[in-house]
Amino acid sequence: MKNEQIAQCFELLADLLEIQGANPFRIRAYRNAARTISSTAQSLADLVTSQQDLTSLDGIGKDLAAQIREIITTGHHTQLEELQEQIPPGVLDMLRIPGVGPKKVAVFFKDLHLTSLDELQAAAEAGRLSELKGFGKKTEQSILQNIAQARQDAQRISIADARAASETIVEDLLKLPGVRHASVAGSCRRRRETCGDLDVLATCDDVNIPMDALAAHPLVDSVLQRGDTKQRVRLKTGVELDLRVVPDESYGAALQYFTGSKEHNVVVRQRAKDLGLKVNEYGVFRGDEYVAGRTEEDVYAAIGLPWMPPELRENRLEFNMIAAGGIPELVTLSDIQGDLHMHTTASDGAGTIEQMAEAARERGLRYIAITDHSKRVSMANGLDAVRLRKHWGEIRKIREKISGIEILCGIECDILEDATMDLPDDVLEEADWVIAVLHYGLKQPREQIMKRLMTAVRNPHVDIIGHPTGRLVGRREGADVNMTELLKAAADHKVMMEINAHPKRLDLDDINASAARDLGIPIVISTDSHSVNGFDVMQYGVDQARRAGLTRADVANTRSLQEFKKLLK
Repeated sequence: MKNEQIAQCFELLADLLEIQGANPFRIRAYRNAARTISSTAQSLADLVTSQQDLTSLDGIGKDLAAQIREIITTGHHTQLEELQEQIPPGVLDMLRIPGVGPKKVAVFFKDLHLTSLDELQAAAEAGRLSELKGFGKKTEQSILQNIAQARQDAQRISIADARAASETIVEDLLKLPGVRHASVAGSCRRRRETCGDLDVLATCDDVNIPMDALAAHPLVDSVLQRGDTKQRVRLKTGVELDLRVVPDESYGAALQYFTGSKEHNVVVRQRAKDLGLKVNEYGVFRGDEYVAGRTEEDVYAAIGLPWMPPELRENRLEFNMIAAGGIPELVTLSDIQGDLHMHTTASDGAGTIEQMAEAARERGLRYIAITDHSKRVSMANGLDAVRLRKHWGEIRKIREKISGIEILCGIECDILEDATMDLPDDVLEEADWVIAVLHYGLKQPREQIMKRLMTAVRNPHVDIIGHPTGRLVGRREGADVNMTELLKAAADHKVMMEINAHPKRLDLDDINASAARDLGIPIVISTDSHSVNGFDVMQYGVDQARRAGLTRADVANTRSLQEFKKLLK
């Protein structure tokens, strides 16, 4: 049982309790517990197995600890299962409707006795929702329009696709007459790995100018809702985007509010309340008096806080950093001096050694490592010892004739299913840089996965574990890795850990990258480029590192090559 699965149990329990109208403090306790669990790098299953005290975790008391142990040891959660028997599963399906939360679902269930999306659709078509207190025709029509989308699993898109769409729209809005500001908000601005929907804010005296332009935008399929200040559209990719047009004096407040996360904003609002203030999307107020709101900096300053990078706004690291003396300067793309994971035509890449080196140099990099696949990856034309040594010979020749960039002889060496390395030690010993990876057998039991990873970590020639879990975001779960054990071993044996910058991987994730940083493990952000254009994904890896709170000092390949080599075994 993984941490995220346990967290999902508590999130579902909180939703069911809110639908039932349970005590808000009880509901909040479960949501806080879910956040704590999903943000914890250590495996709770391992903590339970080793009989460690779960109440040492933030917000986990004796009752919650007992529930966690029940979930892990039995695979069941008695309280959750009892609630699920009381509330039909079709009621929970309503939560997938955009803009519909547990409180609205509770009204549908208790007042109208609706138990499925079909019944909700029929009630909306009959006009029964608009008769409810707090509902109107607009809300009813919005729900009706979005039910079809809710029948499918919530669609999430990669951060790469989210940025491409939302940033294109923002750029086009900024070209319009009268539009003074426009920005991406929401989870996309926080650089989450995936986004369920998109948020854009703009300022303009005439709200029709940006709304008309968005409705006619080539990326937009249809307009789902249009109000006085808000417009919801569905893009041709299927993802939905909200545009909010706000006055200048509220722009910073709206940007802060709609960037989120919800957990971050809860802390912000409570801090404001403690100071006798109120913070919402319109500004900071003392009673009815407007205090701030034009910029995010003004909003945070009004409640005695510094501006915080959006990537950190998850109520995991940011407030602790402030309490400890301030948020450090996070790593940036311009800090990166080398890229240490890429492929050429020697295996499954599209560029030659020289082409990859020149493309890296053009992007301002000062050194690279060519790391083609080892022989186990036969479908990628992986290299055996003979071919690899010949390949390294070619790299050395090109290294002598190309200027402005250093080239290391590397290898992406598979850790085989039987817990041996894909190439012998005498070959690995000749490499400048060895990445050890899992590509096959990802569904093996944890014990075998860890045996394989420990083989690599303890190998004197392995420098780094690449994309450690082997996951593909939204497509394939990673191997069952005991990350606590792996990171401790990596720290002990001076093995680095990779953040693979490809948006389909982003592996390590932000939580485990933060845990690695805490152990003093150098992180390398690499692109895993397979073409000269592959270097462009580096920003996603940097964003992931920023979400982990990493500074330039925490990332090994921000150093010069001479300083970087001092970190090697």
